[in-house]
Amino acid sequence: MPIAPGQPALIAVAVATLWAQPSAPGPEDRLALGVPSAIREWVARLTNDIRANGLKGRVRTQCLLGTRVEVQRITDGWAEVICPQQETSGWVPLDQLVYPAEGDTDGVEHFVSATATAVREEPGGDVAIPGVTLGTRLRIVGAAYRGWVPVSLPGPRQPGWVPQRDLANEPVAVLSKAEPPSIGLISAGLDAVKLAQQLLEIPYLHGGVSAYGIDAPGLVWIVYRQLGIDVPRFNDALIESGEAVEFEDLHPGDLVFIEHGGDPKTPAIMAERSQSDLPEVIFSSSVYGKVVVESLKDSELAGITACRRLPVQA
Repeated sequence: MPIAPGQPALIAVAVATLWAQPSAPGPEDRLALGVPSAIREWVARLTNDIRANGLKGRVRTQCLLGTRVEVQRITDGWAEVICPQQETSGWVPLDQLVYPAEGDTDGVEHFVSATATAVREEPGGDVAIPGVTLGTRLRIVGAAYRGWVPVSLPGPRQPGWVPQRDLANEPVAVLSKAEPPSIGLISAGLDAVKLAQQLLEIPYLHGGVSAYGIDAPGLVWIVYRQLGIDVPRFNDALIESGEAVEFEDLHPGDLVFIEHGGDPKTPAIMAERSQSDLPEVIFSSSVYGKVVVESLKDSELAGITACRRLPVQA
């Protein structure tokens, strides 16, 4: 069934970039527009300045494989879509979408826990979808075979196969269940730090939410998504999420909003106190061009604009 305005669609590539308008991509962005989408290669060819500043006003966000979107209009091979999951909209190449097929919601949903993996046509076979990244939800639709599990793919396609070790042990539905606050708060915070550490050195990418490039709120979004906790995708809503806490009461996994790179609302994930007793935070830095862990110096403490504790319950 063809993609049509007013109808739902699914992201059919590992990572689809949502652009401000069809004319926003330049010749240097063609790798991000294809099927498959070569996001890693695209990001690698961009300079630090383009990744931090050159995509502003051009890129809205990115959506991962299987994300459900609502098609608003179609023109010249492009579709304007709304992504309810991130409460935003943008333009995506029509070829990167597929109409939902019967049975798309079958199976047990698991997160990809590896930094990146590939969906193959058969166990150990040819790659069907490369570059599937941390935080992607895949549905297991059959029994494991020699360390591989079958997963459903968006649209009318045969199931693909991924290494079982690349998926989270617990289904998404289990992760999303609320725990008692005293237990859930501690475990979720420590797990958030561990996941953020997994993404250290990932390039900064304005609008990015993948293991190939990620912005500051994107890091928070993907880390807590992996824990089954939905948080806002963008800074203005994120800084109002959860509850306010005093700086002295911060726990690992809490958010510290700092002034960085000209943005007074840059979110960072509280890690721990360093040996010098200065607080350490993990964040995607537009200045350093990557995800870093850094001790906040006394001069930077004055630039903290908010401290928030995200809800444990999804």
